[in-house]
Amino acid sequence: MSKIKTTLISLILIFNFSTLSNSQNIPNSFADLAEKLIPSVVNISTTQTVVTRSNPFPNFQFPPGSPFEDMFKEFGTPQERQSSALGSGFIIDEKGIVVTNNHVIEGAEDIVVQVNGEKKFNAKVIGADPLSDIAILKIDSRESFLPVKFGDSDKARIGDWVMAIGNPFGLGGTVTSGIISARNRSIGLSRYEDYIQTDASINSGNSGGPLFDMNGDVIGINTAILGRSGNVGIGFSIPSNSAKIVIDQLIKFGETKRGWLGVRIQDVTKEIAEVENLDEPRGALVASVAPNSPSEKAGVKSGDIILEFNGEKIGQMKELPIIVARTEVGKIVKVKIWRNKKEITKTITLGRLETSEDFKITKKKEVKPEETIIENLKIKVRKLSDQDIKSRKLPNQTNGLVITSVEKDSPLIGSIEINSIILEAQKKKIRVAEDLNQILKQVLKSNQKTILLVIYNSQNQKRYIGIKLD
Repeated sequence: MSKIKTTLISLILIFNFSTLSNSQNIPNSFADLAEKLIPSVVNISTTQTVVTRSNPFPNFQFPPGSPFEDMFKEFGTPQERQSSALGSGFIIDEKGIVVTNNHVIEGAEDIVVQVNGEKKFNAKVIGADPLSDIAILKIDSRESFLPVKFGDSDKARIGDWVMAIGNPFGLGGTVTSGIISARNRSIGLSRYEDYIQTDASINSGNSGGPLFDMNGDVIGINTAILGRSGNVGIGFSIPSNSAKIVIDQLIKFGETKRGWLGVRIQDVTKEIAEVENLDEPRGALVASVAPNSPSEKAGVKSGDIILEFNGEKIGQMKELPIIVARTEVGKIVKVKIWRNKKEITKTITLGRLETSEDFKITKKKEVKPEETIIENLKIKVRKLSDQDIKSRKLPNQTNGLVITSVEKDSPLIGSIEINSIILEAQKKKIRVAEDLNQILKQVLKSNQKTILLVIYNSQNQKRYIGIKLD
């Protein structure tokens, strides 16, 4: 009996040791790693000139649709002001090549990079990609800099320790730590999203900074935060493996060269899978095929379901654009398709997204934002756009309605101005005009008939406004 007990105890100890040896140890301190890496993380400050026009007749407006309305907007005195922004980045080459986010430097006239909290250098953009939100800078100096290297983000696991270094709120050299909270996140900010989620504290100014693993390798580029103030334990980073493809192209060509299939796709729902006799909802449903595209030439048709691309299975629709984009232009690939309740294979030679007619049309097309009249407030509004968020430097996850006009008999006159953003009404978040209209109806049915609005004014200052409705 004693031999059996001894054997069991030995097996338990061996199992526990094996489990612990395969787990990532809790660091005693991040000090040595931080000291080694801080010199490679830079603070980025940018300036640009913003031109605004003041309305000389603020209380006068032409009727909606008037042919003089656009002409009227041209009146006013142009006013220039200097706008500044802060961000982070990291050095990947001793010659001073810096990686950051595109939104950190977009529209900048002057870029200053501060290294190790000491020396400041001018920098210029050598390549930028809005679709992935990545930009490459070159420091204007002949000095030698200390670079960091990229790690393999595909090997990063949920629960692994990570460390972020950046310039939050202008406080350069700030080190925070946490774990990887999730993988493959999509939050609706860009076309190609496959974020690493982390609970390491990330705030405004951390954008473009690195996310390190415990080997000191960069596994992500900190890009977005959840919430208006940040630091709520939910931050997002571009995985290094995806980023590196874009970075290499920007350094080599000054632009990106993404693979292109030439299809518009949508999710495969449970109902579609049942109708098509597919075993489960998976893949990407082809809604349409672009004329003269690689897919059309290969015989891909609307209604096809793409199950596999170049040997990679497509679980969800959103995976296909990411995989195609990172594939070499001109490469011949095998694409498995579900058509007429059976699997077939097509051979496709990939084109280049950036030179496709579909991409050029989409890029040039400037759609005027749809405006909605809010009858009970006598205002016009439009949905807050990603461009608004970037140009006004608002928190990434901001939602709301931009006020485009206020009638002279509006209950908001004197309390609110054009370009203010309605964030909340009656303590409920506003995303679309219908949200506001529904709340207004409820208020008008109540006895008080008073509505509480939370807004950003035109200077991006948050204000609470109480309005009595008739």
